[in-house]
Amino acid sequence: MEKILMTRAGYTALETELKQLKSEERPAIIQAIAEARELGDLKENAEYHSAREKQGFIEGRIKELESVLGLAEVVDPKTLSGPVKFGATVKVVDEDTDEEKTWQIVGEHEASIEKGLLNVKSPIARAMIGKEEGDSVEVRTPGGDKSYEILSIDYI
Repeated sequence: MEKILMTRAGYTALETELKQLKSEERPAIIQAIAEARELGDLKENAEYHSAREKQGFIEGRIKELESVLGLAEVVDPKTLSGPVKFGATVKVVDEDTDEEKTWQIVGEHEASIEKGLLNVKSPIARAMIGKEEGDSVEVRTPGGDKSYEILSIDYI
């Protein structure tokens, strides 16, 4: 299977979520199912069905996280330099609006555009990979074509 690239922060966040699901969420839902069973007829017991549904979600998420963490390859951006690549923090300016944005290129399981963490497989990240400071990047987005100039590349 193919390795899944991620930063140390992304790996730690997924690891923390997995521990929380196993140590808190799983025991709580097992307890909720046991309590719902005590209420009697399971066919018409909404609490039981709701708890079983939540248990399915929790168990599925645990399996997903274990799989991702098992295939994870942690990349330390501090050891990198040069053109844009995985782990880079890139400051760009929109050439049409002069709006500046800063994104870190991260793995798909840790991406959050609201937090400035850009999925390495996104169109913007793919367009920036291999580019240098001062380069112009053309990106086709769902909202139309965008043009960015790379202002700086940091590996922090």
